[in-house]
Amino acid sequence: MLKSSADSGLARAFSRLGWIGFWMQLALWLISIGLTVYIFILDRDPSLATRGAFTLVKYLTVASLVVITFTMIWFYRYTMLAGHIADPDRRPPASTIRRIAGTGVAASMVGLVFSMLIMVFEVTQLFLHFLRAPKAGVPVIQTTGGPASWVSAGDILNLAVIILLTFVEVVVLVFSLWLLFRASTASAEYPHPYYPE
Repeated sequence: MLKSSADSGLARAFSRLGWIGFWMQLALWLISIGLTVYIFILDRDPSLATRGAFTLVKYLTVASLVVITFTMIWFYRYTMLAGHIADPDRRPPASTIRRIAGTGVAASMVGLVFSMLIMVFEVTQLFLHFLRAPKAGVPVIQTTGGPASWVSAGDILNLAVIILLTFVEVVVLVFSLWLLFRASTASAEYPHPYYPE
């Protein structure tokens, strides 16, 4: 079994990665909520809508925001759990630590899948929109027959935020996997993590 030194114990790993993951997700969550509210308000006014509404993307976006809210709270829980791990009187069993870290891994993977689906649908929708444009160039506003639609900077900003969200979710998944690994190996707090203390 792998041995950890006392200065890099399990409590410190949960505290450090918990805070980093929490603040990264909070910053991106605030940006995503602001952009989502902006997009939902624009989509209510048909004269301001760009490329038409794609309802599945809206539902996936809301689901993705719910998942990142959960993982953000879960990473905050990691920071509280670090205090319990560090205190021998309140230290939970190693199996509980592994289960909590495993839940973080599962939630991070679900969030990553939602973000990837949103990216695929958004890029596909943009691609199909540009296929309908004249091949000599891309008009900013469609002036030919049919309802007017356009690609705006908001569409690109939305895609950029989704890409950033996916990057943060990959980082959060790596942190969760690392914490699960650390909870499954020997540490200063749990010398034998698979045996009762």
